[in-house]
Amino acid sequence: MEYLLPNSCKSFVSLAGKTVVVTGCNTGIGKEIVLDLYKRGARVIMACRSSSRTQEAMQSIKQMVENDENVGELVYRHLELSFFASVRKCATEILNSEENIHILINNAGIMMCPKTMSEDGQELHFATNHLGHFLFTLLLLPRVLRSKPARIINVTSLAHTWGDQLMHFDDINLDKKYTPTGAYGRSKLANILFTLELATRLEGTGVNVYAVNPGVVHTNLSRYVDQTVFPGASWLYNGFTKLIVKTPRQGCQTTLHCALDSGCANETGLYYSDCKIADPSPAAKDKETAAKLWEVSCKLVNLDAEYDPFKAD
Repeated sequence: MEYLLPNSCKSFVSLAGKTVVVTGCNTGIGKEIVLDLYKRGARVIMACRSSSRTQEAMQSIKQMVENDENVGELVYRHLELSFFASVRKCATEILNSEENIHILINNAGIMMCPKTMSEDGQELHFATNHLGHFLFTLLLLPRVLRSKPARIINVTSLAHTWGDQLMHFDDINLDKKYTPTGAYGRSKLANILFTLELATRLEGTGVNVYAVNPGVVHTNLSRYVDQTVFPGASWLYNGFTKLIVKTPRQGCQTTLHCALDSGCANETGLYYSDCKIADPSPAAKDKETAAKLWEVSCKLVNLDAEYDPFKAD
């Protein structure tokens, strides 16, 4: 029933005085998330790649609610998740400007790209969808801890079940066997494993972590499939999704549920779909793999061994 009668976030909580950071939010699901949070009075930091597109999105959002009262603030910060220097710069700018971070929503992502390496030498899906968010979260975490109770939402996908569901620690860039679907699926599996391990390490701190599957949504996430599947595949995909699956507004509801619902305040480290707890694949519940992914990720993003992200600043 998720696509015929999808559930929605039921919370009416105000976010006046609260600060929220959202990645990849100038279009699609992310823009709908920002619109909702802005209407609730939040100061929303829009961390995105494109300045022009984000400024356009900000203007569009403000026009949509120009007659509303008690709206929040919108702030743009440049963020290129696949480039760790950009991640560090963005995090520093946010830490310098924001006294608190009450909600962090790791929403940005890419899907089914041709085999590409990031500027730091990592397979692009893994660099963008996992490593960039991993580093961004840990750099902001001391401020999130200071703002408790706080929440961190990692947007994943049912695609975490695609492929062989292995992290391939011995072939981290998938040089031996690369497929666009397998690479994307691995990055989405990493999102859930990161959620699992982060929740374990944050137990009892007042910061909760959630992994969210928004469902199949009509967005521009399919922009690479013409190159990786066949010419015209994106047209077919978008035509299909526009007719029978979720709109961006419907697709953002589970993220909003985890960010705002009072019942979720007592939950952490879980996987959600259609605004309720769901059961991910067995691979996504493997605590040993989650712990190893954490260690490998720390090395890949060159996190200083002396840095303690779990110490509130």
